[in-house]
This record gives sequence, C-alpha cells and structure tokens, in this order.
Amino acid sequence: MFYPKDFISTADGLVFAVVSDVIEDDRVLCFLRYVQSQGRWRKVNTHAANELLAQHHPHLLFHSDTLDADLHAVAIGDIVRHYQPRQRLAEMMAAPAADPVERDCRRLCGLLSERGVSLQAVGVTGSLLPGFQGLTSDIDLVFYGRDVFHQARTAMQRLVEQGTCQALSDQDWQESYRRRDCDLSLQEYVWHERRKFNKTMISGRKVDLNMIVNSPQASIEYSKLGRINLQTQVIDDERAFDYPAEFVIDNERIASVVCFTATYTGQAKRGERIDVAGQLEQAADGSRRIVVGSSREAQGEYIKVLHAH
Repeated sequence: MFYPKDFISTADGLVFAVVSDVIEDDRVLCFLRYVQSQGRWRKVNTHAANELLAQHHPHLLFHSDTLDADLHAVAIGDIVRHYQPRQRLAEMMAAPAADPVERDCRRLCGLLSERGVSLQAVGVTGSLLPGFQGLTSDIDLVFYGRDVFHQARTAMQRLVEQGTCQALSDQDWQESYRRRDCDLSLQEYVWHERRKFNKTMISGRKVDLNMIVNSPQASIEYSKLGRINLQTQVIDDERAFDYPAEFVIDNERIASVVCFTATYTGQAKRGERIDVAGQLEQAADGSRRIVVGSSREAQGEYIKVLHAH
C-alpha cells in the first residue's frame, strides 16, 4: 500500500513524493521531489520537476482521470525503493543519531512519547525519509490518524509553553512564507499559521506536523469546470487537517473545499466565513467541490478567513 507522504524512487535516480493512495493504470500517483545532480541530491520545485520530466522522462508525466489533474506517475514495476515514514522513524529511534537533524528528531519524538503520543502511529517524511537531510533541514513528522495528530498538536503547545520547544520567530515565519510562495500576504499567512499549532522549533530547527488518515477513499472521477472565487461559511472542519484537507461549506451547489497543499491545511474553523479561490470540479453524480492546490505553490488559489484581522 502506498500512502501520501511516502517516497518512491526509480532506477533513473529520481525520488518522488506519493500524493494519493489511489493506484491508477497500475501506477502510483506522485510528484518529483529530488534528483541527483553532480553526485548530490537536489530538491526541485513544481516547475523544475515538470520541465525535467518533459525533457528526459516524458513517460512519467501523467494525467490522472481520477483527480483530473496533471501530475507524475510511476509504474509499480518501475519502483526500485519504497520509503515508508513509520519504518524510517522506527529505524532512527533504534540507532544512534547520524547527524544533528536525526538527533533533534529523536529528541522531539521522545518528548512526544513522554506525553502519551504513540510513536507506532508516527513517521518521518521530507528530506529525512530518504536520508537526504542537510545540517539546516526541517523535521517533517507524519501522524497516522486524527486522534494521534491532535494529541501531538496539544503536546506541541505545551512544549512551547514550557520553553522546551520554541514558537517560530518573525524571521522563521518570513522564511516559511518565502518557501511557500502562496497567494496570501505575509500578515495573512502568519495569522492563519500561528493558530494551527502544527509548526514549532526545536534547537533552532523547524518542525512540521502532518496527518494521514488511513481510510482509502473510493475512486471518484472529477472534471474541472473552471476557476471560481466564492465567499462562504465553513460548517464542518473535522477533516481540516486531512490529506487532502476538506472543509464542508454552506452552499447549495458546492459541497466542500478540498485542499492538496499544506499551506491551507487547517486554514479555517467551523463557523468561520472564508474567501476561497480555486478550481470548481464536478463528479459524475453531479456533486461539486472547489479544489485549492493543483500545485504545491497553488498560485492564484487560496483560502482566507474573512474579518480575521
């Protein structure tokens, strides 16, 4: 089984992040994240990833009928390694830390474990998963299940209050904002992020908390109807931190806002009014949704809480 936040690699020296647990045409839906360059691993953004594959590996460019989206896909038979977050974290916790990033990750997970978080439901993704981390790399943790994720968020709040972990500084937020390259102002971005409690610092290193719910969804095919901008109210936020995140909205024609980029995960709470821009999609049964985050950067797409400032 392949889950979002897993990584896979091919014999060509390409490492992809899995984006869906749906297998389509015997391929794993994913997006290129790392390539080998002069003997070193280099992270690539959406534009660079698409260009590289178009030039050298066009067979990996894929249009998903299930998602009605252009992304990347690797045939299951072409996968030479499957990187699994829980397995990687378990190995890391059982062995001496190889570098400061692993040391900080081990320490943080130990602190979470002391506060009742079961590490059997926790994994590590991002650069640590394939072992490509550098001295300044972030720590990206994955929590499998809503309960353990929200338990970890609460524990993080307490660790910050106690001074064991630190809140992000203004400079940290500016760097996070720069890397996100999103359609929010810095002020808007920071306001929304600060109340999510899914980011913290440990020993000067940024930590991100992510959630995966292990309940494979039925494969529903959507077709795009075009761009839409809408102001509406959130009436259910239970899946606000899921991947993809989902916000049920109070609208007769559109059921929900679905988000595939971490920028807008947990962005709004039940009862809040939001301004949303994204792609309107329709399923075969006529149900509609707005998708925000057709790429990591999601340019021109956003979710903003109204009257937030």
